[in-house]
Amino acid sequence: MLKKILIGKWQRTRARLIAIVAVMFSVASMSAVNDPVADPAAVVVSGNARFTVLTPEMIRIEYSDSGVFEDRATFAVINRNLEVPVFHTADDSSYLYITTDRLKLKYRKGTDPVTVPASGDNLSIEFDLNGKTESWYPGKPDPLNLKGTCRTLDGSNGDNKRSELENGVISRSGWAVIDDSWSASRPDGSRSFAFEHDGSMGFDWWAERADPQARDLYFMGYGHDYKKAISDFTKISGNIPLPPAYVFGYWYSKYSAYSADDYRHIMSELDHNGIPCDVMILDMDWHWNGTQADSDGRGGWTGWSWNTKLIPEPEKLLEDIHGKNFKIALNLHPADGISRTESPQYFAKMNKELGGKYTKGDTIPWILDRPDFAKSFFDTVIREHEREGVDFWWIDWQQHLTSDFTEGLGETYWCNHVFYNDMMRNRPDRRPVIFHRWGGLGSHRYQIGFSGDALINFPTLAFQPYFTATASNVGYGYWGHDLGGHAWTDEHNANNPELVLRWIQFGVFTPIFRTHATNDSRIERQIWKFPNFPVIREAVKLRYALFPYIYTMAREAYDTGISLCRPLYYEWPESDEAYAYEGEYMFGSDILVAPVTEPGVDGVAVKDIWFPAGRWWSVATNELIEGPCVRSMSFTADQIPYFFRQGAMIPFNPAGVANVTDRPDTIIINAVAGGNGDSRLYEDEGDNRDYPENYAFTRMSCRADGDKNVYTIFPREVITDGRQLQLKSARGYELRIFGSVKPEKVMVNDRKLDKGSYRYDEDKRSLSVILPSVDCGREIKVEVIH
Repeated sequence: MLKKILIGKWQRTRARLIAIVAVMFSVASMSAVNDPVADPAAVVVSGNARFTVLTPEMIRIEYSDSGVFEDRATFAVINRNLEVPVFHTADDSSYLYITTDRLKLKYRKGTDPVTVPASGDNLSIEFDLNGKTESWYPGKPDPLNLKGTCRTLDGSNGDNKRSELENGVISRSGWAVIDDSWSASRPDGSRSFAFEHDGSMGFDWWAERADPQARDLYFMGYGHDYKKAISDFTKISGNIPLPPAYVFGYWYSKYSAYSADDYRHIMSELDHNGIPCDVMILDMDWHWNGTQADSDGRGGWTGWSWNTKLIPEPEKLLEDIHGKNFKIALNLHPADGISRTESPQYFAKMNKELGGKYTKGDTIPWILDRPDFAKSFFDTVIREHEREGVDFWWIDWQQHLTSDFTEGLGETYWCNHVFYNDMMRNRPDRRPVIFHRWGGLGSHRYQIGFSGDALINFPTLAFQPYFTATASNVGYGYWGHDLGGHAWTDEHNANNPELVLRWIQFGVFTPIFRTHATNDSRIERQIWKFPNFPVIREAVKLRYALFPYIYTMAREAYDTGISLCRPLYYEWPESDEAYAYEGEYMFGSDILVAPVTEPGVDGVAVKDIWFPAGRWWSVATNELIEGPCVRSMSFTADQIPYFFRQGAMIPFNPAGVANVTDRPDTIIINAVAGGNGDSRLYEDEGDNRDYPENYAFTRMSCRADGDKNVYTIFPREVITDGRQLQLKSARGYELRIFGSVKPEKVMVNDRKLDKGSYRYDEDKRSLSVILPSVDCGREIKVEVIH
């Protein structure tokens, strides 16, 4: 036993030294330092079993026949050095007991915790769920898991993808388990490897687990405190990085053989039609297939060299796109490797650097799991395109799922990890971001997901609100969908103006706002060509109005692990309606959204909406709704069912913002009369790498007291590590108060305003108070007396 304890101490010491070295050299995260080695005070070893008490509700359970445990980071878990919770241990001749204020663990000493058939004979954990004692044991089925997400919506038709959703880290049963054992296959057939620092790449690289046969489970007994469970999951699995601000704007994207002149024409049309836009996607045909023989100039499925038939001067085109204030992403399908025919210059250089050791005929296969290949590839191919002007990459991986060279290594996950961390290491002038597919637990550390090729019809649209919010249950909070749908269904749906409009209106209240469709001339995505374009444009403009709120909630996701799109049961876990009305969700903490996802009759859609407890202002219909209740409501084409929570102060951009990175002179603050609450406005420099330490918050509050409502904007709080933040030093505000009666008087900082300084709209029951520009370090207090 002493020998095993000493071995265990040496393993932990060695792992901690490795972790310290990795922290010194790794660029894998911009968050607080992650340490995979738990505090020894949290660890209890019993023979070949080891238990780590991570939180009062979470215990890591390991078992190794050889007594070899894993103290390195893994694909799913990168931090175990949390504050040690209070717990107690005891044992008798047969059992070890570990007790926190939330859990009671009982382990039969000397046994494998997992029995076949599954039972609690060797290991069980008890916890309280709403006053009733519940029990878990390894292998216990859980039909009430609230699910997470899946790799792709390719082929999504209605809700046929529901059965593919992986388990999440929360459940109505009150418990969930993360099986991070190497032997536990992920849904794509891959495994969770360990991480070790690689000096040549400069960041963490995959490594074999200490004991590939060991069991490695994380029991999470959080009851219905779903937000705490998810927040604690991101404490061990890593923060959700804050994307650069520009990604929250409109992305123009279409799989089509666009020429350079086509892109210039599209940018001109966007400008001419008053459509704000921030990102231009160059889909597959930016590259060629080695022959450029296609009459329409189409490239191939994979490739790295410019299709000069379509884009004769690539650098000039990228310069022109940047000149119009767009960021640029190129689509990649890497699976076929580097071909001598397609990219002779890249092939020759990499073949020489690698000494031909991987080359097969005219191709260097795709072997991203080898550091020398990865380094040569990024130094040769990716650096050149980034110097030309590419801002970030769309890694559209959908070929084979696991590596041909490393058993169990998931290609989807590994592409995400390497591309993201390469950008982190090699592009210090900007915040890293990639656009990719889900590769299993831990993928949230690489931010933005491309959901895939969904069919174009209303039932498929109807599934996406549920799908998007549910992904938050594994921290995957940045799904981006093909708004309008991707693939042909039938003539009726392909360019149905109502369907396109409702899809885009839903997209306004999703993390990433991107229209897209496949290469099919029958499908249109140039929104200015639709007969209902004026209404579509209003939706796009609403997205730009929402940016300050969206960005604030994105920062909250980084700080807390709670994503933008949130299932209703996060806040109302004991209400059955919060689970049943799955087409509704909270967009951030203060906006309830119930997108229209069914066709209307004569342009009017009718929808049953559940309103949780509290009061909600219907922006579309100008009414205050008190929950809990279910209301049947009607919405015309230009109306979107979204509702402000009473008590919130919700920041908006003013009209006319062309890029989300603009910093207007005035911010609109939306509030609902009669409520009490506190809110914040978050700001940073938009693409700064050091946002964890350099940022600003402006706190806001509203208080109702009889006939008086007080709205306060507090002095901006700037948090820095000593450097000067480049933010506006002064700005004005427009305070919009909904659900208000006509005021008797309005006071600003104890000074009564004359009636020409505010406007009351009786039809909309709204009051607008214009607050001139003032130093952001000053407090503004508005009192409305009725």
